[in-house]
Amino acid sequence: MKKRGNRRTLVGTVVSDKMDKTVVVRVERLVQHPVYKKYVRRHNRFMAHDESNSCSVGDRVQIVEHRPLSKRKRWKVQATLARATRV
Repeated sequence: MKKRGNRRTLVGTVVSDKMDKTVVVRVERLVQHPVYKKYVRRHNRFMAHDESNSCSVGDRVQIVEHRPLSKRKRWKVQATLARATRV
């Protein structure tokens, strides 16, 4: 089996699971402000493929770069790191 190139992996939180086989993952990062040197929280939302529909809102997941699956979907859920707590 031929090894693929280095694929980026990110860790984020599922914020939407309303679509079929797709979840929206919010990935947060800290960046330093160029003038004030204070750390500011930035976030991006990625649409990721979830083949088994196993993820739910609040889950902590790891996503990996993937070939384009639709217009906005270029990531795939690799693993569920932590389940959301239910009340």
